[in-house]
Amino acid sequence: MYFKRLLCSQTAAGRRRGSQWPVKQVTKSNFSEALSDFKDCIFSSDFVAVSLQKTGSYSAPWQRILPIDTAETAYFKAKHAAERFQILKFSVCPFSVKASKLIAHPYDFQLFPRDELRVGMPSYSFSCQSSYLTSLAREGFDFNACIYNGISYLSRAQESSAKVQTGHLLLNRCTFQLSSVYSVADTIFMERIKTRVKNWMKSCADTNKTEDSYISSLRNLLAKFEVYSSRPSLTIDICSERQVQLVLEALKELVNIVPLQGPRKEGVHAVRVVLASSEEDKNLLVKEIQDKEDEQRRLIRGFREVIDLISTSRRPVVVHNSLNDFAFIHSKFLAPLPPSMDEFISSLLLVFPHILDVNHLMKEIGPFDKTNYLSAAISYLETRFFAPVDMDIPNQETGQVKIHGHNVLIMCQLFAKLCSILKISLEVPQGDQCHLPSSLQRYSNYFSSCPSDSTDPIDDNVRIWTGNSRTVSIDNLIFLWGFQSGTSARNLKNLLCDSHDVFTEEFDVKMVDRTCAIVVFWTPGFSESFLRIIDSGGISSDKLKNMISEGLKAAGYETYKRVCELGLWKPDLAESLEQAMDETEMLSGVKPQQEQSVICWNSDDIINLDEL
Repeated sequence: MYFKRLLCSQTAAGRRRGSQWPVKQVTKSNFSEALSDFKDCIFSSDFVAVSLQKTGSYSAPWQRILPIDTAETAYFKAKHAAERFQILKFSVCPFSVKASKLIAHPYDFQLFPRDELRVGMPSYSFSCQSSYLTSLAREGFDFNACIYNGISYLSRAQESSAKVQTGHLLLNRCTFQLSSVYSVADTIFMERIKTRVKNWMKSCADTNKTEDSYISSLRNLLAKFEVYSSRPSLTIDICSERQVQLVLEALKELVNIVPLQGPRKEGVHAVRVVLASSEEDKNLLVKEIQDKEDEQRRLIRGFREVIDLISTSRRPVVVHNSLNDFAFIHSKFLAPLPPSMDEFISSLLLVFPHILDVNHLMKEIGPFDKTNYLSAAISYLETRFFAPVDMDIPNQETGQVKIHGHNVLIMCQLFAKLCSILKISLEVPQGDQCHLPSSLQRYSNYFSSCPSDSTDPIDDNVRIWTGNSRTVSIDNLIFLWGFQSGTSARNLKNLLCDSHDVFTEEFDVKMVDRTCAIVVFWTPGFSESFLRIIDSGGISSDKLKNMISEGLKAAGYETYKRVCELGLWKPDLAESLEQAMDETEMLSGVKPQQEQSVICWNSDDIINLDEL
């Protein structure tokens, strides 16, 4: 008893020390200053940990990533959540581990999607889950500060679109690949452009010689002459990207001309030609435009500057739930999520080549019953292993300490403890921070909800218990719905036991939500037999026939996969399965993609930071 109390006392003391860790709070007002410091920290560190707090992650219990999900269906669920909900807090912590000392530089960024450029991006609406907002409110999260002073951002794809909409970007002929062989139409088009611009330049020169500036300005106003930065300008409307290239080719011999990309409207391209008074004035204009572009680029990117720095540093990124977190990161800061898991991973690894999930490292220690939270996981390790980690947070203010952002520090601590227990060296040679230590190679870039090597034959003598990682082929899973409301898994299993011969062998029943259950047949082939019986109306069993007449329905895993793939996210899984079956004829010609056909029956107790 004394031993347990001592451990609890130490754990509580550790939590009290953790609550006093200083974390830099960053909003729009101090973002520029913090970004400069963050850049120095990340390039002087060996790893970077990230932790997200969102407005939600699922709209119905079955829409969470479940043990029954394959990598592909798990991705569909993560994609759906990332496209619906928003990130409000993004905690980042560059860190290094030297022996038992963890040197951390934590930052907690408050985000809010705001249309800074009036171009309709990044977002006008997003969903919120009440339990998530309640959790944030309990932590003392200032929603007013977040809305009015949160840092906005655009993804890389949105930035490219915004540049086209806002226009006024310098056009460089060298950036275009144009064939030296022109058609007759191309030659005529370029000559017409060249003549038009020369006549315009001549009229501008004649006006400047014969009239004073005041009269010239009035004449330009009445004639609707364009002016850019107090200099004459001319907008040339064209139809295609190729014509943009031809315009640049036509203007290359004209002096004191600066071509800009005009705003694109309703599919019409535009080139804006600005006339400088001299070579010196032209250089001054180019520098002025470049400075304006740099300022606009900072405004457009916003918080994405942090994401770009993490990517540029090539540091290994430590997370607690790689699939969910990086689905959000890809969707908000890179580009719209691709349609498949393979495309998602390929796209993501181009930006973040080394991703380390602490959940995967935890599985190396052994099964955990109730350690779903980071703090519980650390307590579990402290009671069973001796792996001291001393936290050092240099150059941070210690006057006013807030609880926001401490999850990312707990994650750093857990990562260091796990590596210490697993005898994984985190010492990175000086100047080699871009490369993942060889001892961590086999733990990197792990996104599946079930170990990729879990293809061992099923042991029919092992029953399903909590903490058991027994696997089952998706071919042996059947989704069942249409039973009486309020029926439990045990009652449903008892009803099925005597209904047909397929239930004389070992099988299990588990509720997915209140309307649907999943039946696991441990004998291969029995699932297909059961589906045939359901399709026949249960003619070989009076009990099953009665259950079918009362509304009992069944479907294989392909139907569930189709639900996720088509985005049939109804509140009840039974309703989604019904809709998917109704659309079967329409989709009968579509061949499903091959994927790993073995899943984890047990949840393996994934660390769920979202529920903190």
